Amino acid sequence: MHYALDIRTFLFSHYFYTGVRIAIGVIGLTLLVFNVADDMQVTMTVFLGALCTSLMDLPSPLRHKFNEMLAGVLLCTLVMLIISLCAPFPWLVSAMMVVVSFFASMMVVYGKKTMPLQFAALMVMTLTMENQLPIGAAIIHSFFFLCGGLGYLAYSMAVSWFLRRRIKQQILAEALFELARYLRIKADFYDVRKDLTAQFNLLVRQQIVLADKQQAARDLILRDLHTKQDGLLVQVHLSMLELYEQILSTHGDYAFLRSHFGDSDVMIFLRDLANKTAEDIESIAYAITRKRESTPSVNYKAELRAIQYEMQQLQQDNQAGKIPDEALTILRVTYNKIRDIIELIGQLHLATSRPVDPIPILPGSDMTPFMTQQKYKFGLLLSNLRWQSPIFRFAIRVALAVTTGLWISNHLPYMAHGYWIVLTIVIILKPNFSSTKQRMADRLIGTVIGCLITALILRFVHSQAGLMAVLFLASVAAPAFTYVKYRYTAIAASVQILMLLNLLLPAGHQGVVGERLVDTIIGVIIATIFSYVLPSWEYRDLPRLMRGVLKSGERYLTASRDMLEGKVGDDFFYRVCRKGFMDSLSALISALVRMMDEPVSKHRAVKEINRFIVQNYLVAAHIAALRILLRRHAEGLPRDAVNDIVERSYQQASDQISTAQRILAPAKMRKAKASASAVAVADAASATVPMPNDEQVLVGPMLPEQVSVETSNWSGWHTLQRRSALLNQDLQEIVTQTVAIQRVLREP
Repeated sequence: MHYALDIRTFLFSHYFYTGVRIAIGVIGLTLLVFNVADDMQVTMTVFLGALCTSLMDLPSPLRHKFNEMLAGVLLCTLVMLIISLCAPFPWLVSAMMVVVSFFASMMVVYGKKTMPLQFAALMVMTLTMENQLPIGAAIIHSFFFLCGGLGYLAYSMAVSWFLRRRIKQQILAEALFELARYLRIKADFYDVRKDLTAQFNLLVRQQIVLADKQQAARDLILRDLHTKQDGLLVQVHLSMLELYEQILSTHGDYAFLRSHFGDSDVMIFLRDLANKTAEDIESIAYAITRKRESTPSVNYKAELRAIQYEMQQLQQDNQAGKIPDEALTILRVTYNKIRDIIELIGQLHLATSRPVDPIPILPGSDMTPFMTQQKYKFGLLLSNLRWQSPIFRFAIRVALAVTTGLWISNHLPYMAHGYWIVLTIVIILKPNFSSTKQRMADRLIGTVIGCLITALILRFVHSQAGLMAVLFLASVAAPAFTYVKYRYTAIAASVQILMLLNLLLPAGHQGVVGERLVDTIIGVIIATIFSYVLPSWEYRDLPRLMRGVLKSGERYLTASRDMLEGKVGDDFFYRVCRKGFMDSLSALISALVRMMDEPVSKHRAVKEINRFIVQNYLVAAHIAALRILLRRHAEGLPRDAVNDIVERSYQQASDQISTAQRILAPAKMRKAKASASAVAVADAASATVPMPNDEQVLVGPMLPEQVSVETSNWSGWHTLQRRSALLNQDLQEIVTQTVAIQRVLREP
């Protein structure tokens, strides 16, 4: 369950705060205008301006928020003016609506931040289409819309400025909640009743959510640093990232542990210990949302003592020859890593109680590579005006669906509300089939429930105060659940619009509930049909996304090699490359998840891509583990021997990445290097990978005369060899899966 759906956390989340802020701004501004102007048309226009502007009111740095909301106000005002001027001519307004639908949908090319702007433009278009006004009245109408938008903009910026630190706390807490969820999934790896493959699939999908929330936290927390409280949040954020890397490194040989200790209680205690660490992280997130210092409340002593006792018993079995040394060593390493996680969680607790100046934490560091850089270049829009572009096809799909909705609304046997049919279409249709499919069910079910709720309310509640209370609650819920549970948003939005119409025009909207329900069904049917028109199936984009993963993985390997060999003074570039690798992996996971929502006939290489994703995730885990290994065993580290094994291991890794890249190279490049690629594919397909053991590792065994006594006595030597071997083993598996995926994708 999403943390924001729990009432204990929802009331302190930025989702609830956003809903309350938007409801107060939109409803308050509407009532103010209604009481001053006493003009229904002016009031509705101002309301629409405020409502459309509120769609862009998302947690964001203040400067970005102002620019985004101002762009929304100006664009929506322009759309309203154009449609209002054309409204007296039915054929012209229909033509302009198609044009606006197309170009508004093309804005999606700039990323998910423009999705609310695209919808705002389409919403004001649909709600203006039936306003047949003279030119002068149309200009005045647009002016009041502009006033409503600017009024809400001023209100929102003022409130956001006063709550700027509160919003940072809420976004940071959300990232911590998702990190706790990530840990709970990892805890289940120690549960022998859980399927390992299913757990890996859950883990890599949670990686998408976690990466998204961590990026949102970076974008807010690493900007506008002025006070010690800002420094505290930066300190907590950096501690969270350090903890995340430690958790990432805890990947162990779960199948190996299960095979040797599956009947032992030690696996149960490891699972319980990991779950307690997740509970501890959640307690920190709770404290941050409540603006409190976090104090440790989770006691680990019972599990720690139980594991220590079990390990003593297992040590006796080891001496008796019942358990191999390697199994016991892996168990100890796993236990020590969880203890390291507990120690880092303790540091995270301390970070919440130590306000510090932000400058000493980030002394002259350029945080730009870690933050989202949104660029709105006109050339990007022009470059996507081509048939092969998925966004171009989406824009055409929306324009055709809107055209169909307008035509049907004009030929229905009853007085249809064309704007409601078109609004349903633009709400449902999204750039990918997966999102559209989800919106279909949510919009239909939400509208049905919303209409029934509204009908019951209007039947039993007659006081103005009671109806206003319902309107306010619906106005809070509609934006609050948009990114958590859209079905709730659809319910609340239906109640919101119907209640507003009843309050402002009670005499003329007695039958509006039933009409909205019929119009919604028509809109859903049209959107469903057009979701199959000019589709951009996800499998077509898989090769590009996989190449992106391999390319960023190559950079990540290079950066980690230089850091492990001590060639760089800090880990800044390593962190930048790690972020790039995780972002590219998240993009591939997202595409796979969306593909699974598409028709079965459009599924391609699902099993192989799943394996490709898991193996790349394991590569990141091995690299994180190597970094922490060298840091943990820094005392007496034999630098020359370590650098030698790292260099040889990473050379093999680089060769394997290059092989995978050649296999996935575009057709033109493959033709240019046909012979080389054929050899690479053949070698990859026939390659066998031996499992590493104590004497032999994939990077090549080091003969006894090659290893000094000092080196062999170094506490991290065996683990370094084994982890390097596993890194190359997983990279070899990536090559194997790449061959299989390419073979499937080439099939007609």
